[in-house]
Amino acid sequence: MAESWTPDSWRAKPAKHLPDYPDAAALASVESRLRSYPPLVFAGEARKLKSDLAEVCEGRAFLLQGGDCAESFAEFSADNIRDTFRVLLQMAVALTFASATPVVKVGRIAGQFAKPRSSPVETIDGVTLPSYLGDNINGIEFDAVQRVPDPERLLRAYSQSASTLNLIRAFATGGYADLDFVHRWNLGFVANSPEGERYEELANRITEALDFMRACGIDSETQPQLRTTEFYTSHEALLLGFEQSMTRIDSTTGDWYDTSAHMLWIGDRTRQPDHAHVEFLRGVKNPIGLKCGPSLDPEELIRLTDILNPANEPGRLTLICRFGYDKVEDHLPQLIRAIKREGKKVVWSSDPMHGNTIKASSGYKTRPVDRVLKEVQSFMAVHRAEGTHAGGVHFEMTGQNVTECIGGAQAISETELGDRYHTHCDPRLNASQALELAFLLAEGLKAERMEVRKKELAAAGVGFR
Repeated sequence: MAESWTPDSWRAKPAKHLPDYPDAAALASVESRLRSYPPLVFAGEARKLKSDLAEVCEGRAFLLQGGDCAESFAEFSADNIRDTFRVLLQMAVALTFASATPVVKVGRIAGQFAKPRSSPVETIDGVTLPSYLGDNINGIEFDAVQRVPDPERLLRAYSQSASTLNLIRAFATGGYADLDFVHRWNLGFVANSPEGERYEELANRITEALDFMRACGIDSETQPQLRTTEFYTSHEALLLGFEQSMTRIDSTTGDWYDTSAHMLWIGDRTRQPDHAHVEFLRGVKNPIGLKCGPSLDPEELIRLTDILNPANEPGRLTLICRFGYDKVEDHLPQLIRAIKREGKKVVWSSDPMHGNTIKASSGYKTRPVDRVLKEVQSFMAVHRAEGTHAGGVHFEMTGQNVTECIGGAQAISETELGDRYHTHCDPRLNASQALELAFLLAEGLKAERMEVRKKELAAAGVGFR
């Protein structure tokens, strides 16, 4: 029988990557205040996301999850929120048309502040200080005072998350997400992209589909759902004290929900089955993600799925695979086979960012766009070979015109990284690179759909041209 769970049962377990606050009383006071604050999201919204992800699990939808590596207080603005939201919408339109299935849109936004670091300290010019852990913990400035974890930052992060959610909800329901608008933005991208000719056919076919719909009397004026969209939020559930403070009983079901985001995930560094992060996430009813890196053993994955999704509920658990472009074929097949053998219901998603980080000769961390794309392509190819559904992608990206990842159609070089390198943590795809990858992924999804259709028609004895 599973151990009983409470929102604070994680405190009796070992915990990795939690900050060491020097003033425990101040931290407790902030967490107490947060418990009285309104929820950021609602249990019914989290249940709707779980239902949508169940469709992904069954191969009837596709998951697009993307956003900032680590949100910051300095870059917080309505324009930045709008631009990231806009690019995710643009990506979703291309993927929806290519896959002929709904795309579930989940942002790494409105709460993605904290990041686990490979070292607890950082040394510059002989001076060693605690590492920067995210704006909701300490400051990025290399200063002894700023690097001390400060619980008051949690309150500022809550406020920024609430403001971000308010704006996103307005964009999602107020006409900004109108399908015609989003497609026109994509036409502009295609026209201005160095690889535009490659994407022109897809863009033209979307135009034809919209023209046909209008001719049938279906547009945003007659069908209001074409003017709105559903958009969910997610972040890594790293700061368990904050997550506990945001966990409430749903009045309609009596279940516990973490109201800090619709979806939470466990990182590759904190997925130990008997540790605090797994303990906390097993008890909340939100859909959850689990990062799967090269060190994850298939049998441990089965143990984790048993703990995190004991009812084997479709949509509850998303496995976010982050191997590196050259390691997918070595590690992913054995994980898929173990999940298939045990009959586990999961969403398979590819995170092609975290396994492809390199250090440029200039000293900047970066990610080559060709490696990012290669990992996604290998992920999809393995799933085709194993007869399973490659259900989604998980990108670190921004709507800003940054120069943090090298390559792509823009051909950003190592020497250009310093031009607009703004990230507070890991390098992100800029708007153009994110859209480029969405169109390339759309080409692959379209080809995959056509192959499936050919097989269906062949089985029915019908020719296909």
